[in-house]
Amino acid sequence: MHEQAATREPLGRRFTAHLTATGLANLGDGIVQTGVPLYALTLTRSPSQIALLTAAAWLPWLVLGLAAGVAVDRRDRKHMQVAGLAARAVLLGAAVWLVATGQMTMTALTVTVLLYGVTDVVVDLAGSAIVPDLVPRSRLDAANGRTLAMQQVMSAFVGGPVAGAALALGAGWVFGLPAGLGVLALVVIATRIPGTYRHAAPQQRPALTEVREGVGFLVRHPVLRPLLVAGSVMNMANTGYFAVFVLWMVGPGSRVGLEPTHYPLLIAVLAVGAVLGSVAAEPLGRRIPEVRLLLGCWILNTLLLLVPVLAPTVPAIAVALFFLGFLNTNGNVISQSMRQRMVAPGMLGRVGGAGRTLGYGLMPIGALLGGLVAESWGLPAVFVGATALCLAGVAYPVTVVRQRMVAELELPVVEDATV
Repeated sequence: MHEQAATREPLGRRFTAHLTATGLANLGDGIVQTGVPLYALTLTRSPSQIALLTAAAWLPWLVLGLAAGVAVDRRDRKHMQVAGLAARAVLLGAAVWLVATGQMTMTALTVTVLLYGVTDVVVDLAGSAIVPDLVPRSRLDAANGRTLAMQQVMSAFVGGPVAGAALALGAGWVFGLPAGLGVLALVVIATRIPGTYRHAAPQQRPALTEVREGVGFLVRHPVLRPLLVAGSVMNMANTGYFAVFVLWMVGPGSRVGLEPTHYPLLIAVLAVGAVLGSVAAEPLGRRIPEVRLLLGCWILNTLLLLVPVLAPTVPAIAVALFFLGFLNTNGNVISQSMRQRMVAPGMLGRVGGAGRTLGYGLMPIGALLGGLVAESWGLPAVFVGATALCLAGVAYPVTVVRQRMVAELELPVVEDATV
């Protein structure tokens, strides 16, 4: 753990610019993530087709995560973000044209979401890998917490309601607004974050060798491996859960019966909890051993998944979503900071890519399973099954990971040589 006095070190202007760009990009993410499923409800009420959108969003992590991790380690991480955001703006511009000409179909919408996911792999990996280059190591918890807070505020708290308003104005706005926000984000990154952020040597080894290094590091690591397995199982289960959650909540055929314009407001409650959880991560981490805190967050988070089944009312679900956001984001801050302290800077892209290939790669499988289970046995079966699967996953690190292991495996602090 870090010395408390060191937490007073400033995060710096480069991180402020990074945080601003993150906010702009994630506001666009929130509009897409909330607006697209609501728009899709005007095209179909099929659980499997709605779930397919979520699967398409996460499939690129399974296919491209390893390769993108190598690319992030080989190239300038700032430039990777700019390229990804530029491609995203072009893609969303094409989607606006499809909507405006009346040619948008479920197939075209699914392909759009799939390609959007490709840009997300690049932007997300490069963005998370650059953080240790921008801030003092003693402030990683604070930097990661503020980054995740910004992501949640913009994607759910702001992006959700904006998506509802955009959809009321016309479906084209659901794609046009995020395109413009992506352009603004890339301008901030390109002009307000000086320096270069490339750790790899000019002479590159075979890409497969570097992929093997990243995968092998995770497989052999006694702390990161159990956390990755548990996190991946939980991601898969939660994705299946929330892929069909909108059907439980929205429309005349749903259990709760919300109007489409009210659903983003309910999801915003989750974002409020997420923001508070991200801010609380650093002070809680100073008072509670981080392994105990992380696993406790995961267990409580899992149990809250039963609330929509046991108490299908808006107040009860709103409270559950608040604490889901708080616990999930708190756990994410802790796990990300731990990884950044135990992985060499030159390997963060590969290790992050390898981890997210499994951690995010199982999510489209979870989404498809959620849709199939809902079609066959109903939505409650999805929610209960996801809860059971999460409990099984978290049992692994609970039995093998200890706080002393983290302290023993932390790397020494090195001087910043990226600028």
